Amino acid sequence: MAPTSRILLWSGLAAAAGGAVLCALGWYGISGERFAERQLPYLASCTVPGAALLVAGAVLAGAAALLPVRPPRPRLPGPQEPPPPSSDGPLLRVPAGTLAHRPDCPLVAGKAEAVEAGDAELAPCPVCEPWPP
Repeated sequence: MAPTSRILLWSGLAAAAGGAVLCALGWYGISGERFAERQLPYLASCTVPGAALLVAGAVLAGAAALLPVRPPRPRLPGPQEPPPPSSDGPLLRVPAGTLAHRPDCPLVAGKAEAVEAGDAELAPCPVCEPWPP
C-alpha cells in the first residue's frame, strides 16, 4: 500500500469515527428534548456536521481503496557502488589503532584510511573477531 493511500485511509477512518461520535452526541441531546425548537441546536451543532464527516470519511476511504497499488521497485546496484566487503584478504587496522579487523568488519569497511595490519601487535576486534582469543 502506497503512503498516499495509507494517509487517505487513516484520515477517512478518523473522519468517520469523529462523525459517528458527533451523531451519537446529537442523538443523545435530541432525545432529551420534547419540543422541536429545542432540538434544532443539537441538529445544527452535532448531527448535521457528524453526518458530513461520515460522508467525507467514506469518500476518503473509498479513494484510498481505488488508488493503484504499485509494488516497490527493486534496487539495482549502480556502477558507482563499490562491491560489498569480503572477509577474504589481509587483516586491517586504522592508523594508530590497537585492534585488528577483518576486511568486512563494519568498523573499517569502506574506510579509505584503513590499512593492512601487517606484523603489528594488535588485539582482536570484539565485533568481527578475526581470530580466536
